Amino acid sequence: MSQMDTGTTSSPADDAPYRYTAEVAGQIEQRWQDRWEHDGTFNAPNPSGPLSEAGAELPAAKFFLMDMFPYPSGKGLHVGHPLGYIATDVIGRFRRMCGDNVLHALGYDAFGLPAEQYAVQTGQHPRKTTEENIATMRRQLRRLGLAHDTRRSFATIDPEYMRWTQWIFLQIFDSWYDTEADDGRGRARPIAELVEQFENGERTVPGGRTWSELSEVERRAVVDEHRLAYVSESPVNWCPGLGTVLSNEEVTADGRSERGNFPVFKRNLRQWMMRITAYADRLIDDLDRIDWPEKVKTMQRNWIGRSTGATVRFATDGGDLEVFTTRPDTLFGATFMVVAPEHPLVDQLTTNAWPEDAKPAWTGGHATPADAVADYRTQAAAKTDLERQAASSEGRDKTGIFTGSFAVNPVNGARIPVFVADYVLMGYGTGAIMAVPGQDERDWEFAERFDLPIVRTVEPPAEFDGEAYVGEGPAINSANEEISLDGLGVVEAKAAIIAWLESKGTGEGTVTYRLRDWLFSRQRYWGEPFPVVYDENGSPFALPDDQLPVELPDVPDYSPRTYDADAADTEPEPPLARVPEWVEVELDLGDGPKRYRRDTNTMPNWAGSCWYELRYVDPTATDRLVDPENERYWMGPRRDGDAGGVDLYIGGVEHAVLHLLYSRFWHKVLFDLGHVSSEEPFHKLFNQGYIQAYAYTDERGQYVPAEQVLEEEQGGVSGWYFEGKPVNREYGKMGKSLKNIVTPDDMYDAYGADTFRVYEMSMGPLDLSRPWETRAVVGSLRFLQRVWRNIVSEETGEVVVGMHPADDETNRVLHRTIAAVRADMEAMRFNTAIARMIELNNHLTKLTVVPREVAETLVLMLAPVAPHVAEELWSRLGHPQSLAHEPFPVADPALLVEETVTCVVQVAGKVRDRLEVPPSVDDDTLRELALASEAVRRTLDGRGVRTVIVRAPRLVNVVPA
Repeated sequence: MSQMDTGTTSSPADDAPYRYTAEVAGQIEQRWQDRWEHDGTFNAPNPSGPLSEAGAELPAAKFFLMDMFPYPSGKGLHVGHPLGYIATDVIGRFRRMCGDNVLHALGYDAFGLPAEQYAVQTGQHPRKTTEENIATMRRQLRRLGLAHDTRRSFATIDPEYMRWTQWIFLQIFDSWYDTEADDGRGRARPIAELVEQFENGERTVPGGRTWSELSEVERRAVVDEHRLAYVSESPVNWCPGLGTVLSNEEVTADGRSERGNFPVFKRNLRQWMMRITAYADRLIDDLDRIDWPEKVKTMQRNWIGRSTGATVRFATDGGDLEVFTTRPDTLFGATFMVVAPEHPLVDQLTTNAWPEDAKPAWTGGHATPADAVADYRTQAAAKTDLERQAASSEGRDKTGIFTGSFAVNPVNGARIPVFVADYVLMGYGTGAIMAVPGQDERDWEFAERFDLPIVRTVEPPAEFDGEAYVGEGPAINSANEEISLDGLGVVEAKAAIIAWLESKGTGEGTVTYRLRDWLFSRQRYWGEPFPVVYDENGSPFALPDDQLPVELPDVPDYSPRTYDADAADTEPEPPLARVPEWVEVELDLGDGPKRYRRDTNTMPNWAGSCWYELRYVDPTATDRLVDPENERYWMGPRRDGDAGGVDLYIGGVEHAVLHLLYSRFWHKVLFDLGHVSSEEPFHKLFNQGYIQAYAYTDERGQYVPAEQVLEEEQGGVSGWYFEGKPVNREYGKMGKSLKNIVTPDDMYDAYGADTFRVYEMSMGPLDLSRPWETRAVVGSLRFLQRVWRNIVSEETGEVVVGMHPADDETNRVLHRTIAAVRADMEAMRFNTAIARMIELNNHLTKLTVVPREVAETLVLMLAPVAPHVAEELWSRLGHPQSLAHEPFPVADPALLVEETVTCVVQVAGKVRDRLEVPPSVDDDTLRELALASEAVRRTLDGRGVRTVIVRAPRLVNVVPA
């Protein structure tokens, strides 16, 4: 059977005129979609404003759920994309039936590189491409039957949305971070309050002069140094292949662009920066106040990289060398120092002659330190950061050269040599390290390579027979005439040595962060223009609100003027720079008409996605960012200590650092400035898995169309065959180049949207990845066909349910199913909910006539997953109104008592869980229950599943892939 075989095998009902088929499903689905849109079925009322309902009382409970912002690709959707959209739709429909006022909308993240790169290739304006892509995506998603409030939809390229993105940027620009506010926790405050502090002398002006003594240009320079959005000339990630700079988060671990895989180089450029580092502590600490997967929290904590330790100063003849260390307790074991080739003290540290005690390994065969260091710096400049970082992790490949200078270890007065080595990067820490080879494997390897002394400062256990010991233990060899750390544990030793360093003025306790300020400029066309202009001194000025939005002009061409993707020394030329009549403007900003220059960079595509949840809340707001009453209702704190935010946010884990960290930063600034009541944008986060697919290659290694591959046996050999020839199968993502794309349109035509929805939700636990198998979709179609047959005659089209009450056994099965399905829906275990409904429906097929009350209850339970066929059946059962707001069934507790048996659940033959299940449980239901087990999912740890062996009702064995 091919992958695209619909599997609609013949049966006695094939000729029945009222059979539920893909064609009938399509007619039903589009009719109900039109009705929902006409009636505004899923419109969520606001407490105030145009989207409120005059005189109507809001439901007692609300539920705001969101999908991660989709980018409208020109390729359209494949079947992997809707997984999260269907899941949020199921949740929203369920919560609506539970009585909640559900806000569920979808907008489009429409700025970005793909549309611009297409514009470079074709000359077509990115707006036209983007709007066409949005129209395609809207059509595909509408056909899926998603219960969105379409009044709240927008795209980031809409002028009114862009206006508020630019307005938020100006709020950040006109703010500074007061570290002393809120009992030392700190918060953003308007820049005018900082100016007032300088004016009244509450804050000292740098340089010792008074505020009144400064010129206007000097005052602006002082203030600009404090802004949360500021212009800086500093090392940035320059990507010639994309013609733009990139943030640290957009550069892969191997030093290439995340998009396009182009090489990235360090360059000094004047760029906009966001002072996200001011919020580092709050971004870490507030993770404890939100309901996110621990994996994502860990990724954010690691990216922010808060480290507690000490800053220590080592005296040299060229000036003090400052280092940060998380282990100041090991200072007595520091036997050499290493500085980056770019360190500002390298020239002062480099001597003209080798000292007498310089060892041969230190000199590299050079006549003088000056020659050695100059030669070494030239070689280092030719390496990428990736190559240098690799040396940091592979100590035996490290290179270095002695500067000829020594530093004085402040704890014992020892003279220790100072090396230049390229595995130390200037952008991390202070660009200098103290090396303690006894307690660090990399330092040990460097010490052995360069014949340097090794002193242990932590006592290893008696059985330890390795080299560097990186574990904890009592301090040893760590004493001078004034202090002894010997015998102390790490925590006590760190506290003691920090206090001693502070008393001597040679160090102090310090907290450092891996996080760097957010590089916010892009040398591209297709992005939000900056709402600022520069005067003749290069000082930035905010545009007044009535001049927003600043819209993009047409440009003669969209291409970056840097085609050599491997040339580090190319200069960026943003496309906007080619429109001088737009760049050079005359404006009156309060002191008369003057000439100004616009910024020719644009904002990164992350800008629009930093605040879109607020636009869903109040999409018609024109006089303010968001109505406070609406924001408090949908996003405000639920209780004391709660950070507020969207009730449920579903999306991929790939956004754990970029989008999620940036949006948290923006939201906290808006909170500090009083624009929102919630401190966090997203209260609960759920990462869905992915749908992957098989691809097939022939003997040449070329991909062949997956839908034409057959699994069969030839000559006694089972395998996969294309046009009669064997092919190799591989597992991974879907892609046109892999020739394994299956689109939602294919599914709508072959099966209908409801079948597609049921299949995707029944494939396995939502947070696990799973393989797409088109041939298996027919099982979901057959389930819906059986439900249909239990209610509608396939011969006459008449409703065939009975008015008689259900028998006792059916009642027990029904109410146990209600209880289980409701619990599964609340826990987002949609696969097991569907399995339970299938089990109930199988029971009903054994009845001569299905009781109406049972049929109606099944239809209501089915509605969140298969809404169109449920609406149609509900209507045929005599209900004129949509079931979208009908109460979800509630089980009668008296009917839930049942004998159970214990089912043992194994993973790879080892017992991992035990489930209490009915003796009558079928294989399919038991399989889904086992895969949904927390213990099983924890054991699989993201691995796929090769097969599941079921021996109902007492055994399930899950075999990992």
